Amino acid sequence: MQVVIIGAGQAGLSAAYHLNRRGLRPGVDFVVLDANAGPGGAWRHRWDSLTFDAAHALHDLPGLPLGSPNPHEPASAVVARYYGAYERHFDLRVIRPVTVASVSRGADPTGPLVVTAADGRSWRAGALINATGTWDRPYWPYYPGRADFTGRQLHTHDFTDATDFAGERVLVVGGGTSAAQFLLQLDAAGARTTWSTRRPPDWTAEAFDVEWGRGVQERVNARTTAGLPPRSVVSETGLPLTGPYRAGIASGVLVSRGPLARLLPHGALFSDGTTTELDSVLWATGFRAAVEHLAPLRLREPGGGIRMAADAVSVVREPRLFMVGYGASASTLGATRAGRAAALAALRSLQPVPVG
Repeated sequence: MQVVIIGAGQAGLSAAYHLNRRGLRPGVDFVVLDANAGPGGAWRHRWDSLTFDAAHALHDLPGLPLGSPNPHEPASAVVARYYGAYERHFDLRVIRPVTVASVSRGADPTGPLVVTAADGRSWRAGALINATGTWDRPYWPYYPGRADFTGRQLHTHDFTDATDFAGERVLVVGGGTSAAQFLLQLDAAGARTTWSTRRPPDWTAEAFDVEWGRGVQERVNARTTAGLPPRSVVSETGLPLTGPYRAGIASGVLVSRGPLARLLPHGALFSDGTTTELDSVLWATGFRAAVEHLAPLRLREPGGGIRMAADAVSVVREPRLFMVGYGASASTLGATRAGRAAALAALRSLQPVPVG
């Protein structure tokens, strides 16, 4: 196989489109492997109350516009339908479900990479595009007392519906947009909420325009080209002061109690010495890059990240590997662009080096 793509989310499908457009045949010259049971990538797992109009902007995949879906339909349904239509339209022949367990170098270090699935299937790749994103690796931070808390604990990854918490005392931990959205939904559903952030929420009235986006991308790329792990999204973007968020601040729902010191069996202790009783804790603490299957390649730098080249998709330590959905390409717009860049870079890597 000339190219193997791992992941059929925004970035993986974009890469597949550009490989196909340049003459590689799906299922013959390249293959797309996906761990999910159906189309939609990470979006298929989002909670139903996250409607399309409330989700982060979803950018069109190349060659087939999304159109104008019902803004009140769950984003998970919209995206799963769109991605499924996209796969069929371009006959991408995604193989699923395939959980990739490892990627390794074969006996010949200059030969194809070996992609091995958890069920024993394997593929040999002249070039590999890794588009596994972050959804499968939720980040649970360590806090004292977490194991002793007797109530319910769950992560953004496991959230389904705010009405599940009606009448409960709920602590939301995290300073990103997911935390803010959860707090508003939980309050509307009749929960009594408390918000904990390590630092004061980073509210910003800055316009999220093209110039702003370029600045965010440059800051993220500066870290990944230095071999440092990407920071959280909100640390780069801030929280937009939208109308609903302004109302939440005014009502007190979106006012942080400050850093969490520890969990207690029936509540929480904060850094200012105050306590509160709780029924549930929702950890809206983000995700990390799902790249454990790449561990045999030994890509980590001393700084803890994977060093990316200036094009933001090529991996310095392994010239046959291209990563999308990592760093700046974790956004939907960045993922679409990175898919194209990775496809073109993969094709260049397959070309023979001129002699003389």
